[in-house]
Amino acid sequence: MESLGPRIKQLRLHAQLNKAALARRVGVSDVTISYWESGAIKQIGHERLVALAEALGCPLSQLLDDGALGGQQPLRLSHHLPLPWSAQGAPTLMLDGEKAAAYLVAAAGDEAFEALPAGALAAIRPLSLFQGAGLYLVEVEGRLDLYRLEAEPEGLDLHGKVVARWARLEE
Repeated sequence: MESLGPRIKQLRLHAQLNKAALARRVGVSDVTISYWESGAIKQIGHERLVALAEALGCPLSQLLDDGALGGQQPLRLSHHLPLPWSAQGAPTLMLDGEKAAAYLVAAAGDEAFEALPAGALAAIRPLSLFQGAGLYLVEVEGRLDLYRLEAEPEGLDLHGKVVARWARLEE
């Protein structure tokens, strides 16, 4: 998150917003914007990141690019194997409150996922065992998709659990 502060300032100036105007759009104080830009606050919650990207008029991936993820590009998730993180050395990220690393993914090209629309990002923690209700990356008959599971499934191969999602809000 070291370069996120300067990135916020750069995008704010590009959007021709002063700190007070940006603060109103995000729902925080202008002091908070100052702290974010200076790097005094190094962790910004998921909901605030989404609101910030919306207020700056940019995709969340642009806000995170060269910022919170150190320039990490999301892996491209498709409906077909192999898993995007199966390549050796795929970059991971750690989210607040999570004990295991996750992979940042976006839908590949024109691949449509109901739970991961175009322009959205997700953090997926690889796993093969059910770990409570949530959104899972599941393989069914050789096809990958995201399913909300409330109970342990029978006969489905689990490949990961979505631990965070970011999407632009439509007005």
